[in-house]
Amino acid sequence: MNPPPQPTADHNDQVTAHALREQYESGATVNQLVASSGLSYGTVLNRLHEAKTVMRTSWQTRRLRDGQARRNLAARLRRLYEQQGATLTELAVEGSVTRRVARRLLIEAGGTPRSTQQTLRIRSAASTARRMKLALSLRARYEAGATVPDLAAECSYSVGTVYRLLHQAGTRMRPKHNHGPARAPRKRS
Repeated sequence: MNPPPQPTADHNDQVTAHALREQYESGATVNQLVASSGLSYGTVLNRLHEAKTVMRTSWQTRRLRDGQARRNLAARLRRLYEQQGATLTELAVEGSVTRRVARRLLIEAGGTPRSTQQTLRIRSAASTARRMKLALSLRARYEAGATVPDLAAECSYSVGTVYRLLHQAGTRMRPKHNHGPARAPRKRS
């Protein structure tokens, strides 16, 4: 068996794994990287794996390179991003691409990437609205005579969480162990 050849400092060593990864994530194919770098196919693949590059399937590459398909994907990702508050990571999963490519597609479609804080604010506003809707629904059922433990069991929440939601909705609580509709307060004369 022959010993492995000694590494030499030539053009091949100047092509870094990171540079190959950037080109690949920009849409270049492995064959194009082989042609432009002068490295062998196996070396290019090894350097891409060394850089922890997420490899595409052939249909993903075609979709990225085809103009109309790319525009359609970019428009779909922008709608998800702007209308549903999706993150770049979620866009990457939805489009079967990397976060960097998802960001680039978003910008190509005319979208503007948000900061992490902006995304958190969007998501918390939606969550707050859902929570308030649930609180008002619990209030209506409580005022109709349901007990807190029954509501907790129906919603799969703890009793404490149901109490917090009822208080958040401004519910007038019944005295303990008085199961039935809430009574109107007595007027003093």
